[in-house]
Amino acid sequence: MSHLIEKAYNPETFRKHGHELVDQLADYLKVCLKGEGIKALPWKSPDENLNLWETDFSEPSEKNLKEFFASVIQHSNHLHHPKNMGHQVVPPVPLTALTELLSAFLNNSMAIYEVGPISTAIEKIVTGWTASLLGMGKKAGGVLTSGGSIGNLTGLLAARQHQADTDIWEQGTKTEHPLAVMVSAEAHYSIARAVKIMGWGEKGIIKIPVNEQKKIEHRLLENHYQQAIKEGKNVIAVVGSACTTSTGSYDPLEEMAAFCKTHDLWFHVDGAHGAGAALTPKYKHLVKGIEKADSVVVDFHKMLLCPALTTAVIFKNNDYSYETFSQKAFYLLGNQKKDNWYDIAQRTLECTKKMMGVKIYAVLRTYGSQLFSEYITRTYDRTKVLAELIKESEDFQLAIEPEANIACFRYVPRQKNSRELDALNRTVRDRLKKDGTFYIVQTIIDDRVFLRATLMNPFTSKTDFIQLLQAIRDKSPED
Repeated sequence: MSHLIEKAYNPETFRKHGHELVDQLADYLKVCLKGEGIKALPWKSPDENLNLWETDFSEPSEKNLKEFFASVIQHSNHLHHPKNMGHQVVPPVPLTALTELLSAFLNNSMAIYEVGPISTAIEKIVTGWTASLLGMGKKAGGVLTSGGSIGNLTGLLAARQHQADTDIWEQGTKTEHPLAVMVSAEAHYSIARAVKIMGWGEKGIIKIPVNEQKKIEHRLLENHYQQAIKEGKNVIAVVGSACTTSTGSYDPLEEMAAFCKTHDLWFHVDGAHGAGAALTPKYKHLVKGIEKADSVVVDFHKMLLCPALTTAVIFKNNDYSYETFSQKAFYLLGNQKKDNWYDIAQRTLECTKKMMGVKIYAVLRTYGSQLFSEYITRTYDRTKVLAELIKESEDFQLAIEPEANIACFRYVPRQKNSRELDALNRTVRDRLKKDGTFYIVQTIIDDRVFLRATLMNPFTSKTDFIQLLQAIRDKSPED
């Protein structure tokens, strides 16, 4: 008779493997923070990695679990490395890894209170804290969900249910006055995706041009709104970016909020990346006006030091969060009431979801909000240092002055036309990626290719920036 189940649940085996893994991760963190002896991105092609892991998968064995952990660490993208300046994913503060282990082991679903009592209470505290830091008032509240894309969809679904002249959840969308939202041309793609998921199509997205700093040109909102009305559209919401993904530019939220108030429109702010600036004395001016939004999305896995995915959707009036998913599921939720804050499935896309709030709560309980403030301030400050180095270098061009922790620039070694510079910068970026010493990405600004560095690591220094610019020069193809 097999005793594999008893073996798999053996506490001492778990203790042994757990200690080994924590030791491995601590050693890895030490090496990463030094930035020596390990590359930011250990590049392998997709097929190479597939072959590597197919071979590993064909040889299952408990005996080599430590080697498996080591291999996963070795071949991953190293976010804790100071030369990793790629995407908007934070190197999590180590404490949160422990809370993830705790949450994963307990595995309390959060559909209704009784299956996740502690995590449900913690989520209410965490979302209340988030609403408070944004200054959204005593009636504010919200939920945690799995990422900014779902967060933006959740906010816009609430806007649809509240603003439309019929109960869309029950009766569907009217076709004679199609719904639409107004967004910046630089808004994150998840906004357009949410609109299309809701069935409004491309016509449901009204894109407003941006200025030279890639902020929405708020003075054009009125003209686009009136044109949409003439076309028979029912504009229900305006979306502001705090900040944009491509360049890190903050939309003028104060002016957008005033426009929405004038026309009785829902104001949604995609603050997935940059809403945390509200915590900092130095940069909170960037989100002035966010407190007037009807809904705000904040990703804790971007600038608030937590592992993915952890997103807060905050409503100025928490009652509106109950309108987002207004369906009945009596086997699970019983009679839905707005005072049943503890049955979270009635307000989120997920039924089963992770104990997301535990890691946020643990960080706040241990370090307080000052940790977030110091982190955001340091990364924003150091991005300005990179921008100054770029401006001082004759062979580099800065796209725009960075407001957040995103710097867009390109290598311009000598007089070349735009097409040649685009090809050059693509080639340089590809060579950097495959070398792996530095990890940056690229973006398109005004139809031109730019390199893009996102400072997520608080230990990235001016020395790293100087070395990055030289590495770009070194990777340039010879004429």
